[in-house]
Amino acid sequence: MKKQRLKAVALTTVLSASALIGSVAQADQTLNSILATGEQKTKIAQASQQQVDKIAEQTSSLLNDFKVVNKQIEGLRVYNGQLEKQIANQLEVISQLDESIENVTVMERQVQPLILKMLDGLEQFVALDVPFHKEEREQRLEMLRNNQERADISVAEKFRQVLEAYKIESEYGRKIDTYDDTLTVGGQEREVNILRVGRVALMYQTKDTQLSGAWDQRQKAWVELDSGEYRSAILKGIRVAKKQASIDVLRLPILAPEAAQ
Repeated sequence: MKKQRLKAVALTTVLSASALIGSVAQADQTLNSILATGEQKTKIAQASQQQVDKIAEQTSSLLNDFKVVNKQIEGLRVYNGQLEKQIANQLEVISQLDESIENVTVMERQVQPLILKMLDGLEQFVALDVPFHKEEREQRLEMLRNNQERADISVAEKFRQVLEAYKIESEYGRKIDTYDDTLTVGGQEREVNILRVGRVALMYQTKDTQLSGAWDQRQKAWVELDSGEYRSAILKGIRVAKKQASIDVLRLPILAPEAAQ
């Protein structure tokens, strides 16, 4: 009887141990399942956080773009406002120009005859003046005369050209210069140096400095000078005109002015 009890106790103990081992195994399995689930949730949370961070970054970038665009829009509003003012001013200027163009047409009709009169006067003046740079001056007058017939040159430009010619002629009277020319001296053509002192005196001297002469405006001809008296003075004047000598008092042949008629 006693042995049977011991067997029963032993059997009960074995069953209890088996149940305990089964419970532990089941608990381990449950714990592993819980840990796996937790790890999966952690990965999902991390992925969600990354997505949230990405969305936040995109939102921040869009916000910055929005601010930049707003500033550009504000700048464009100011710029457009300024353009509107400029356009209004330009329309006013255009209106004034239209009126000026109408007036210019009337002025052209008056200026063109004036230009022709000025050109006639200049041609007459050159023809009666001391004959220095004769070819150059005549070519300038011919160019001005030809330009009067050209349609591609405005009246304003034609007027400017004639005024420029008057200015050049005026400058001749205030300067001293020298240039080479060919004159008939002693019955034969000779290479000479021309010396011009404003419009006061016009002289020549042969290249060998042996012969000298001056223009006589009354006779409208060249007259020979005493080489001994004026040779060195004319030579020095030529050097002064070429800037090869300093300016000094020159004793030159100057005709007395004619009485006004």
